[in-house]
Amino acid sequence: MKTRIIVDSTADLVPEIKARVSTVPLTVHFGQEEYIDGVTIDNKTFYEKLIESDVLPTTSQATPDAFIKEFEKARQAGESAVVITLASKFSGTYQSAMIAAADYENIFIVDGTSAAMGTGILVELAFRLLDAGMTAEETAQVLEEEKKKIVVVALVDTLEYLKRGGRISKTAAFAGGVLNIKPVLSVIDGEIHLLGKARGSKMGNNLLVQEIDKAGGIDFSRPVLLGYSGISDALLLKYIEDSRHIWEGKLKEIPQIGFFDTEFSFPAVMEDGQEWMAIKPNEIETMRQPIARAAGQVVVEFAADVINSGRVVYI
Repeated sequence: MKTRIIVDSTADLVPEIKARVSTVPLTVHFGQEEYIDGVTIDNKTFYEKLIESDVLPTTSQATPDAFIKEFEKARQAGESAVVITLASKFSGTYQSAMIAAADYENIFIVDGTSAAMGTGILVELAFRLLDAGMTAEETAQVLEEEKKKIVVVALVDTLEYLKRGGRISKTAAFAGGVLNIKPVLSVIDGEIHLLGKARGSKMGNNLLVQEIDKAGGIDFSRPVLLGYSGISDALLLKYIEDSRHIWEGKLKEIPQIGFFDTEFSFPAVMEDGQEWMAIKPNEIETMRQPIARAAGQVVVEFAADVINSGRVVYI
């Protein structure tokens, strides 16, 4: 039985992978304005509105009905499906998929326990497994183990949207801006942790490189992906140069996803009013939502599998 891959619209995918998946969109809200991700709003418009709007955007989870539409297409085509969603700790989208799948056979739901490139890597791995002859069920079982190896490490370029979201004071944001503080975050098993604060993008990039080196280096036989978000790719280009010793001679070119590519997703930035960067009172260094791409921040992410630890690191 042929298998199709279904994802939600928060997954960051290179064009050749994106062309092979079916996508269930989330909904983006700017105040009273509502948009369907990738359908009635694209990335360029999103970032323009982000800059111009006085309110921060929020998102609503994908609905069970939206998944049912895709499941019906699979059933009518006589296909099974593997569904890979963003982390259930970030969104109710996974639960929507589970509800929708209750009346279907041969539909296998995987909680990706990540988002953005974390989901994207699982999707690419899923296609490798399917292309190697695995069934949908076998593929889902392997992904359940592979997802445990995924870690996201990222550099955030501005504190502006933490301030606007009320998560840090104006004084702290001002001081951070003066000192050019760049938070460095890690996403592990659906949770975000603050690794540290670097002063300036150069030190921030150095810290990202150190994280890879500390983990034991990169296995370039596995998927590698580099990405960013924001209105400039300056940090991306700088990171590529600063990390040259990691990839030079091992990759002919670096697969990239970014703001200037329509394939780079932005929603699931905030769901039900909860900012991706939100720090809960009882979780001082653990953040409920991932790296606030929608906050207009430049995020540099380098996705790769780490040799010694067996983890996948996204920077």
